[in-house]
Amino acid sequence: MTQARTIAVLGAGSWGTALANVTARTGADTVLWARNEAHIGELCAERQNRRRLPGIALEAGVRPSAKLTDVAQASIILAVVPAQALRAMCEQLKPVVAEGVPIVVCAKGIERQTGQFMSDVVADVLPRNPPAILSGPSFATDVAKGLPTAVTLAAHDETLARDLVGALGIPSFRLYHSVDLRGVEIGGAAKNVLAIACGIAQGRGLGASAGAALVARGFAELMRFGHEYGARPQTLMGLSGLGDLVLTCGSEQSRNFSLGLALGRGENIASASGGKLAEGAFTASILVEMAKMRGVDMPIAQSVDAVLGERITVREAIEALLMRPSKSEI
Repeated sequence: MTQARTIAVLGAGSWGTALANVTARTGADTVLWARNEAHIGELCAERQNRRRLPGIALEAGVRPSAKLTDVAQASIILAVVPAQALRAMCEQLKPVVAEGVPIVVCAKGIERQTGQFMSDVVADVLPRNPPAILSGPSFATDVAKGLPTAVTLAAHDETLARDLVGALGIPSFRLYHSVDLRGVEIGGAAKNVLAIACGIAQGRGLGASAGAALVARGFAELMRFGHEYGARPQTLMGLSGLGDLVLTCGSEQSRNFSLGLALGRGENIASASGGKLAEGAFTASILVEMAKMRGVDMPIAQSVDAVLGERITVREAIEALLMRPSKSEI
């Protein structure tokens, strides 16, 4: 698997396009799939993703396609679709994917309807295909440009995780392998919600000190949730947990942070996203629900969920957090 002949990337958004460039740089024939034929036509004609990643050329080894049958020859499939669309994508794959081909999920979220993590969704729909998770501090533009980036790739089987790292890694895109699939998933899903909170704080002008406090206390919430759902502490303190949290809680390149920033500045829910997908907005409610099921205290995540659900205002959320009784930090 260290020299995969064909790798398929499902989803031609900014992240999918960036990962397609990475896999092409490994020497693999890369199929970049999207269902929108007009979009694929543009990619083929212009050799760049003008809609989502303008100014960055597609590598020569990237082959855009709207035909799912072109995925059938792939020895590795990267599912770079939104978390809430993963199940439907896996259903589409059923007739074409060969048994044993790993499905590397590159979305960060929890399925709202079922409360399942992404690896569980893959196992549910495609039980003959081992799931893996790719997650960590990475912006699509940086990765597409070949700027140094380090992320984590997790699979239940360590040999598979190592093989996938060997197949997908290049010097500028450093991969660390892990068998803590759950920890990597939780870090990616929870940090998106917490990034919205940090964006709200900055948009409200609460200052750098408040932002740092939110990152630290948000990380404590992430750790508590991870402990209850079987994550290893070392994983949450690594790239896919703390590393990703730090990146997305302080940059407008993060869609989740940008959503919070707009909310903090007074925009309504409808306009704050700017037409871009912020995974944390879809994860917040199920994250909070799952936390309550296990008795996990997550006041920051709860406040984000309440603001997104328009049950409280941004000002009320801030006041509620500030009025919480003093307690031990540990």
